[in-house]
Amino acid sequence: MQHFPIFLSTQGTRIVLSGGGGAALAKLRLLLKTKAQIEVFASDPAQDIVDWAAAGQLMLTRRTLQAGDVVGATLFYAADEDDTEDNRTATIARAEGALVNVVDNLQASAFITPAIVDRDPVTVAIGTEGTAPVLARAIKADLEERLPATLGTLARIGKGFRNMAEALPFGRPRRDFWRAYFFDAGPRAVSAGQDAVETALEDLLAQHLARDTRPGHVAFVGAGPGDPELLTLKARKALDEADVVIHDGLVSPAILELARREAVMVHVGKRGFAQSTPQNDINAVIVEHASQSAQVVRLKGGDPTVFARLDEETEACDAAGIDWHVVPGITAASAAAAAIGQSLTQRNRNSGLRVLTGHDVDGFADHDWRDLATPGQVAAIYMGKKAARFIQGRLMMFGADPRTPVSVVANASLPDQSVIASRLDRLNHDLSAASLTGPALILYGLKPHTAHAISASLKEEGVL
Repeated sequence: MQHFPIFLSTQGTRIVLSGGGGAALAKLRLLLKTKAQIEVFASDPAQDIVDWAAAGQLMLTRRTLQAGDVVGATLFYAADEDDTEDNRTATIARAEGALVNVVDNLQASAFITPAIVDRDPVTVAIGTEGTAPVLARAIKADLEERLPATLGTLARIGKGFRNMAEALPFGRPRRDFWRAYFFDAGPRAVSAGQDAVETALEDLLAQHLARDTRPGHVAFVGAGPGDPELLTLKARKALDEADVVIHDGLVSPAILELARREAVMVHVGKRGFAQSTPQNDINAVIVEHASQSAQVVRLKGGDPTVFARLDEETEACDAAGIDWHVVPGITAASAAAAAIGQSLTQRNRNSGLRVLTGHDVDGFADHDWRDLATPGQVAAIYMGKKAARFIQGRLMMFGADPRTPVSVVANASLPDQSVIASRLDRLNHDLSAASLTGPALILYGLKPHTAHAISASLKEEGVL
């Protein structure tokens, strides 16, 4: 983040602008919405600037900017649309202590002005580090359509009611009250006028003051394979409401960023053959927070019902009398199959799918290898990267065809996703040569659909 977004108080401040043409007009139309004292220096100002000055909306000096003109100003805009003049005035402004913006010159600017959606006092600022103004305008247009014109009215009325709302306990009770106001009671009342909205606020506050403390609850949420765009809408809603997010090591940072900033984040990573948080400790953390009336999201990579110890954690909740529900997510097998462009089941090939783990609490996991070794079987093997030699040996010992295709997908759905196209007798060799980082899933019996995923060596051998 090269530019840190802030909202600057303009009440009682002074903003100076040099320029009188189109660039100056564009900035002034926005600046005139603030509470600042606006001063413009221009030898030949546009008529709009003259009219604004006549109406007392800004101060106009009909000459070029000189030393001493920017002293005491908070912000300065160089908008003369001439590189030499902009450089001259910006140099004066920097020397006199103002933050400088040179219009259409990112490198020379100490700050940039974002695209803004104005629902005063609700303001949405959109920035692209100055690299994509067209994109910023497109986002602005989309938000303009989505945010109702009445939003500002609701916010202004709500601001005056804030002291009364402090009668509610801090935290979730207040958030629940304001959520109900902005998204339910307020919008329904606003069409009838300010008095109706204020009455709705008073009634709503009375209802919330009479409520019992909301009991703690746990949502076991599937974070999917890593791509935040693959989260379900229900998962996003749960993250938005969570007081506490207890997450494992497979949840990507991009998904954790979607949680409320005020939420308590608790990492309880669990990795095979590596240091892990004991399951009993995880159970205790979940119960501890939920017992304190927190709305807890237990965020698990993939789907909570697939190799995620869901039963043990729900049993701990049951034993503590804590209510819970499950929000499913896209499991790694589905993401890996999408990565290689194949179906996990296919008519006339396999009518069933094995979902296996490469290791369990006792080490490498054993399965019905004899049945899996029969032709046409397909299996999605989780946590199989370090167990690859064991899996390969067991299957071949029970007669599996050495040429059975095997695909390995690492970091499925993420930007650094990688695919290895192999076969059973080369599985361990190809995995070792690839030196994969991150979680990987083995798709036994499937080969990639796309030619670019096939290694040159296997093409030469005519395997795939």
